[in-house]
Amino acid sequence: MPLNGLLILNKPSAVTSHDVVALVRRATGESSIGHLGTLDPMATGVLPLLLGRYTRLAQFFTQSGSQSDKQYTGTIRFGFATNSFDADGMPTSEAKPLCKSLAELQQLALHFHGEMEQMPPIFSAKKLGGVPAHKLARAGLPVPVKPARICIHDFRLLALEGDLASFTLTVSAGGYVRSVAHELGALAGCGAHLQSLCRTRAGVFTLAQALSVDELKAAANTSEPDASFAALLPHPRTLLPELPSVTIDEQVAGRLRNGMQVNLAEFSQAPLVKVFTSPTELVAIARRIAGTLMQPHVVIG
Repeated sequence: MPLNGLLILNKPSAVTSHDVVALVRRATGESSIGHLGTLDPMATGVLPLLLGRYTRLAQFFTQSGSQSDKQYTGTIRFGFATNSFDADGMPTSEAKPLCKSLAELQQLALHFHGEMEQMPPIFSAKKLGGVPAHKLARAGLPVPVKPARICIHDFRLLALEGDLASFTLTVSAGGYVRSVAHELGALAGCGAHLQSLCRTRAGVFTLAQALSVDELKAAANTSEPDASFAALLPHPRTLLPELPSVTIDEQVAGRLRNGMQVNLAEFSQAPLVKVFTSPTELVAIARRIAGTLMQPHVVIG
C-alpha cells in the first residue's frame, strides 16, 4: 500500500542522508522518497522526508522564507583547519594554540549575521555541472565553487572549554555551518573546523517531533505496519500551515485531477490553497486565478 505523507526522522551520525532514504525505503516499502535538505554524514538531527505522492510538495518546503530556515547546535574546534571544514577532513594548516577568550570569539562571531556571501566547502553535495562537488574534490579535479548569498539569523557562541566552543546557529537554506566554523577560525588566527553538529529545526519541524531509527524499525515490525507508519506521520492538514485548507466533493475533485479550473470558497485572497476530499485525503494544491476561481497547481491524488 502506498505511503503518502511527511516523516520527520532524527538522523544518526556516521550515515549519509542517502543512506537514511534507503533505510526508510526498506522499512516502509515506499520507493518514492525525497529528503528536504541533506545533512552531512557526521551530523545528527532533523531530516524531513516526503513519502509517496507527497514528494510533489517539495517545492513548497524549499522556497525562501521561514519554511526553509535551519537551526543547529554544535561545537567548533579551534587550532587547525581541515579541507572539508569539519572533523572528517584532513588538516590543511599547522596546529596553533587558541589565544582568544570566549568574549573575544563572541565579538568575532558578530561578523556572521544578516545577509552575506558564503563560500561553500569543496567537499559538499553542491552540484557543479550536475556533479556533486565532493566527487570532483575526491578525484583531485578542480572544484570551481562560487560564493552563495545566504542569511544568518542568529549565531551565538555559548561556552569555551579548552579549544572547543559550543554554539547555536540559525541560517537560511543553502547556508553551510562548516563554512562558518572555517571562517571564524581564520578570523581567530588559528584555524578551526566543525567538530559536531545537530540540526534541531528544519523549517517548522523540530527535534522533539523527530522519530529515531529504532522507532521506525519498530513500526515496520508490527502486525499492521501501514497503520503504524500512518500514525507516525504529522496530520496532512498541519503541513504547509501558511496555506488554508478547503474540503470539496468528489465531483469537484475530479475536475481538479483533470487539470480543470474550479470555484472554491474565498480565503482572504490566499494565492495557494490545500484541497482535501476528507479530513486527511489531500487532492491538490490549487492556485488562485481571480476571486474564487482556482486551478490545480500540483495534483496529489
